[in-house]
Amino acid sequence: MEQGIICAGFGGQGVLSLGKMIVYVAMEKGLHVTWLPSYGPEMRGGTANCSVVASTEEVASPLVSTPDCLIAMNRPSLDKFINDVVSGGMVLINSSLIDIKVDRKDINVYYIPANDLALQHANERSSNIVMYGAYAKLNGNIGSMDEFEKILIKQFGKSADKDKIISAFHAGYEEIKV
Repeated sequence: MEQGIICAGFGGQGVLSLGKMIVYVAMEKGLHVTWLPSYGPEMRGGTANCSVVASTEEVASPLVSTPDCLIAMNRPSLDKFINDVVSGGMVLINSSLIDIKVDRKDINVYYIPANDLALQHANERSSNIVMYGAYAKLNGNIGSMDEFEKILIKQFGKSADKDKIISAFHAGYEEIKV
């Protein structure tokens, strides 16, 4: 098993942290992983993305040119990467900021109102946590919900908003109906 994931959005949306948390779950599972960030010179507001590879075999390259999964937090990211997703792959779209529907019929697309759910459960900066929850629901081969939550608690366990962050994770997880 090898899965290539691209997490993309504006700087400040937590896409690099989202990718790191996916890597940590895969590492806990004993998988081989890579994480490769890419961002413009302006961190907040500029474009940012990261490539994640999780595999049962050694990873030959950290580059993900044809992702199995795209997590698009904004419209420019969706436009940039949607045509690269492999047939049969999946796309998680932050429908709070992306108001179009994907035309491709050969991929599985999930629309998650990440910003809206983040505001309901934690704060506006937790939209990446909502998407992390949605990704957790769809990717049992990387880890179980409990394993994803364990990493979240490791990352935010000392935060005063820990309970709200966990609530945002569960909101994203429950948003996916499979």
